[in-house]
Amino acid sequence: MSVMDVRTRFAPSPTGTLHIGNVRTALFAWLYARKHNGQFILRIEDTDTERSTEDSVRNILTELEWLGLNYDEGPFFQSRRQTLYKETADRLLAEGKAYYCYCTKEELAERAAGFSSKGFAAWGYDGKCRNRTAPRPGIEPTIRIKNPDSGISSFEDGVHGLKEMDNEQLSDIVIVRANGMPTYNFAAAVDDIDMRITHILRGDDHLHNTFQQINIIRHLNATPPTYTHLPMVLGEDGHRLSKREQAAAIADYRKQGYLPHAMLNYLARLGWSRGDQEIFSNAELIKYFNLSAIHKSCAALNRQKLDWLNAHYLAEMPIAELTRAVENYLKEKGVDTGQTVLLSEVVTEMRSRYKTISALATGLLFIYQDLNYDADLAQNYRSHDTVELLKALLIYTQEIED
Repeated sequence: MSVMDVRTRFAPSPTGTLHIGNVRTALFAWLYARKHNGQFILRIEDTDTERSTEDSVRNILTELEWLGLNYDEGPFFQSRRQTLYKETADRLLAEGKAYYCYCTKEELAERAAGFSSKGFAAWGYDGKCRNRTAPRPGIEPTIRIKNPDSGISSFEDGVHGLKEMDNEQLSDIVIVRANGMPTYNFAAAVDDIDMRITHILRGDDHLHNTFQQINIIRHLNATPPTYTHLPMVLGEDGHRLSKREQAAAIADYRKQGYLPHAMLNYLARLGWSRGDQEIFSNAELIKYFNLSAIHKSCAALNRQKLDWLNAHYLAEMPIAELTRAVENYLKEKGVDTGQTVLLSEVVTEMRSRYKTISALATGLLFIYQDLNYDADLAQNYRSHDTVELLKALLIYTQEIED
């Protein structure tokens, strides 16, 4: 395969705000594509119609644009590709590689409970409908893939090396629900073939899914992509980061005044390194990024390091650009900034004291706020000497040269 053949993808589910772990995945896939002069594809995996929302889609697109992670193709929406999934499922049925399953949810739950009561850890589908030849009246069937019932499934992972799983641990999973919607593993596998994806970089929580998807791809007589499973991103406390946690949403970092390149630099160092180097331009990230330098262990968030990186890029930011950013932040808060020239002068003097745009802007609010004081209390300090001292101070400050 030539370097020009590389095609990576980012495939988020629009069921909430974009998670920082997802963005780290998008960044690594983007870097790999850019390094090899390949293509970076955006796919929205919205087959979960109950949880997918338009707001989440807008959030994904907004944050990717803010970060500068431009995609070459897409966004493709799985909800609009139902014909392809149906045709592919029908093909598998016709070739005897899939079958209709008439087991109800209640029946499956009962069998799973019986399995658990005997002390077994987990239950996989037992293949009851695998050889069924007649439909079951009154039941809308699902479609299940015929997974190999013996042997070993394996693949070479870009981080973890050879990964293997006994096929007896892979039950015949549902690939099409009773309502006709494809399941995640089926739609992902079909799309990866159709979109000619060559390299998949994603979280290592997908390891089990990979074995299922590889078998689906092989059932369709296609070659599986190269898989690289990235270590999880943990919270600062070392625990798994949830989408619902405040620190997880990329939008929150943007609103708090972090700069996009500081975020990219920070995320790149979560699970990847090049010696002791901490500061990377985009060009350097693309040049030096490689799969062999991705860590196997989990990476934990470190707000102190992010603040340090952001302060570095804040100090390097052209003053006109920084002033606009501060002005926009203040305007969003309903503050009339008045003269931009004055604001620019103040920003120049004050920016070294702050680590984020929001902190800098908040620190400048006093300029635009009326002085609140207790008039009765002020009377106690009102005297001829006080007035004269204040006048002298004003003259002195006006005479100070820059």
